[in-house]
Amino acid sequence: MLDSALDEDDLTGPDDEDGGDELYEHHRIVVDRGQELLRIDKFLQNRLRNTSRNKIQEAIRAAAVEVNGTAVKPNYRIKPQDLITITLPEPPREGKVVPEEMPLDIRYEDAELLIVNKPAGLVVHPAYGHWQGTLVNGLAHHLANLPTGRNGEIRPGLVHRIDKDTSGLLVIGKTEFAMTHLSNQFFHHTIQRSYLALVWGTPPGPTGTIRGNIGRSLRDRKVQAVYPAGEQGKHAVTHYEVLESFGPVTLVRCVLETGRTHQIRAHMQFLGHPLFSDATYGGDRIRVGQNTGAYRDLVEHAFQLLPRQALHARSLGFVHPTSGEHLYFEAELPADFAAALDLWRTWAASH
Repeated sequence: MLDSALDEDDLTGPDDEDGGDELYEHHRIVVDRGQELLRIDKFLQNRLRNTSRNKIQEAIRAAAVEVNGTAVKPNYRIKPQDLITITLPEPPREGKVVPEEMPLDIRYEDAELLIVNKPAGLVVHPAYGHWQGTLVNGLAHHLANLPTGRNGEIRPGLVHRIDKDTSGLLVIGKTEFAMTHLSNQFFHHTIQRSYLALVWGTPPGPTGTIRGNIGRSLRDRKVQAVYPAGEQGKHAVTHYEVLESFGPVTLVRCVLETGRTHQIRAHMQFLGHPLFSDATYGGDRIRVGQNTGAYRDLVEHAFQLLPRQALHARSLGFVHPTSGEHLYFEAELPADFAAALDLWRTWAASH
């Protein structure tokens, strides 16, 4: 029995990238009753299509292969009815990436990984209509002589991604082992990620949690919708904290427990507080206050300063794949987001 958590809806293009979309595949295998004793790496090589033994061994070394809930070594011999779970980086897609030299805001780099602060407007992943000028094109150039980039793969090093018009931090694995180790942390929700978002209105309470399955809207496949548990979509949890209120809009800190396509954007809209200037989810028009006079001019000015959804991947924390050290990074707000905040602060101080 083989169950893969990676399906067609996980293979999204640049218009579908998310505020935390995790790029891994998860397999669940129940060993047949008549299975003879066999080393787990050999067994998995036979069962997982297009997966090399080396990749499987790297996954075992990264503790990304578990039998009956416990990480095992390569020489473990499987037994009938064993439950095997495997977390691997998403396999490369068909097609080649043209390496392009571009300025990358690299906040940290070593032999295993690097941290990039992505500007708003930069597409992460090549897809129809965006084959060049993406972050992956830039990474393919930067990582040209490394295993994840040498063959022109369509996804050198990525284990997660953020929207084209979301700014902030991404971690890139530079080796197969690092990618697998980081993917496993994403799967087990041990990666620490926080986002800053400016939303319309004031969410209920100083803190809160939004729970609701997220899946493609039945009316528009470019938009994600929130569904009751068990009906459709995938389990999603977002925690938020109110940081600063300006009356009509509020600055919140969002912490992702899961990473679904457009998770923060869809969850905040579901709560009744769409992100400011988010055209896809209804935040690009006045949602609080009268659409008249000086207030309308203020909002239009803020839209001009921040002509994209007000979402920034602020922090990223994880365990280093080889050293075991806990790393933590923060990225300051970009100029457009900061300018819009200053405008609202000035307005709030006089009202």
